[in-house]
Amino acid sequence: MADDDKTLDETTEGPDAPPVDEASEVPAEAAEVESPAEEQVVEQEPSEEPVAEEAAEPEAAEEVAEPETAEEVAEPETEEAPAEKKKDVIPGADLEPIAVEPETKLSTEEKARLEAEEEEKARREAALAGADDSDTDAASRAPAKMESGSRFLATGKRKCSIARVTLLPGDGKIEVNKRSLEEFFPRPLHQTMATQPLTVSGYEGNVDVRVRVHGGGISGQAGAVRHGIARALTEIDAELRGDLKRRGFLTRDARVKERRKAGFKKARKKPQFSKR
Repeated sequence: MADDDKTLDETTEGPDAPPVDEASEVPAEAAEVESPAEEQVVEQEPSEEPVAEEAAEPEAAEEVAEPETAEEVAEPETEEAPAEKKKDVIPGADLEPIAVEPETKLSTEEKARLEAEEEEKARREAALAGADDSDTDAASRAPAKMESGSRFLATGKRKCSIARVTLLPGDGKIEVNKRSLEEFFPRPLHQTMATQPLTVSGYEGNVDVRVRVHGGGISGQAGAVRHGIARALTEIDAELRGDLKRRGFLTRDARVKERRKAGFKKARKKPQFSKR
């Protein structure tokens, strides 16, 4: 039996042994190994085609739905744009500010002072109202009769100006230094100032006025003419004295410009100090 086994081995392993076809053996195993992969590939190939179709269908759907989504996206942008503009506007910018004054407690002295000021203001307003009424009464009063050829002389002063006034019966002609009132006093303010006593007393247009004035300036001369006319009117009618004096026409205004002192720029203005 041992000899038989050796003969069998020799026959198989000897040089005369038939060649072993390795390829025939390997493909059988490879076929067994590769066959499932091929089956899987074959099985997967038909499955890939519908997947591709299914994937293509949603893409087409998305492409169709893109304009709808664009409109949907565009609508919120238009809605958000005014909101952004509203954010730029400061809230309450169109409201008017209200000034709130802090409450301050006044002492009794301050309260009394304020009450006194209010009373004084009311008294002055009442006095002015009474003065206006008296003005109308004085203007409505008939001027006194003057004899023909009569003259009433008076002197008025203001600052450095001196005016000699003469009142004559006439039709209201006013002559200053042999010139008309408008020519001598071009400014309406000075014209009104000079003729105030005549307007208040109601003698405007009933007497002629002749004035000789010298010294001072235009304003001082107008004040001197007013002072002289008021004094002359009291010579005509003594009842006018109260009205004219209450308005200050009979008072000699002593206010003058203060003279300049030596070493000063003006009456009281000192030169600027220079240390160096």
